Parts: sequence; structure tokens; C-alpha cells
Amino acid sequence: MKPHELRDLSTTELEARLTDEQKALQNLRFSKSVTGQLENPARIKNHRREVARLKTILNEKRSAE
Repeated sequence: MKPHELRDLSTTELEARLTDEQKALQNLRFSKSVTGQLENPARIKNHRREVARLKTILNEKRSAE
């Protein structure tokens, strides 16, 4: 999602998306360590960026309160 779309979500929805992204990232890292390769290694980078984006927006919302 784009940052402006994420800013429209509530804090609970953002936290739920954050946990989902973190689990997906953990699963990708685990499968990479077990098999030694991934079908699309760029997915790790995308998930890391999404986690950072979600954390940034959550911190913005919390500091605004």
C-alpha cells in the first residue's frame, strides 16, 4: 500500500498489518535459511520496507496523540 493509504487506516489496523508483514518476513527468512534459495529474493526487501513504512506511520500517529 502507498503511505497516504496507510495513513487513513486506524492504529489497530496498522498494528494488525505490521504483525502480518513481520510474520511474512520471518517465514521468508526461514525458508531462505532452510532451502538456501528463494523463488523471488526481492520479496524480502519489499517486506522489510513495508515493515519500516508501517512502523513510521504508527510512530507518527502515536506522537500526534
